[in-house]
Amino acid sequence: MKKTLLLSLISLLLSYTSFSQETEQDNTTNQNFNELKLNMTNLIGFKWFDVGYERTINEESSFGVGLLTRIGSDRDDSDGLDEYRTFSITPYYRHFFSNKYAQGFFVEGFAMIHSGEDEFYSYDPITQTESFRGEKYTDLAIGVSAGAKFVTKRGFIAEIYLGIGRDMLEQSDIEVVGRGGIALGYRF
Repeated sequence: MKKTLLLSLISLLLSYTSFSQETEQDNTTNQNFNELKLNMTNLIGFKWFDVGYERTINEESSFGVGLLTRIGSDRDDSDGLDEYRTFSITPYYRHFFSNKYAQGFFVEGFAMIHSGEDEFYSYDPITQTESFRGEKYTDLAIGVSAGAKFVTKRGFIAEIYLGIGRDMLEQSDIEVVGRGGIALGYRF
């Protein structure tokens, strides 16, 4: 009876040890993942097609790029939030603060090259005429964001993030740009 109990405890201990080593190896894997994401907030709320690609570097960092373009040409639907932007490309680097592989809370640094059209209004009191003129611009913003990424075992991604950047070239009336939303995607 004592031998059976001792053998059972040893086999249980060995199986636990081998299981914990498998888990430890899974968490420290050097496999890099690719991710494709669609920012649903920008699509639904602002009529912007905002798609992103991200590649993990290791368990706590990744880099990526986001591409945003306006769907349609009517600015009245944008509710005044960065309404003049028509295109942007945003490379970024993220650092994660979690025990899970490239997920959880993160902070990112980004650079956004964006273009659009500033609209100027003028009124001539003598002729009582109003006029609008548009002026195209391209600018570069540097900024920081924070957020969280959640990944299921099958690779489905949901992330939420919010950031702010400052224009560096002063080519437009916009001094500050925003970055953020809720994105859904897939890790492979």
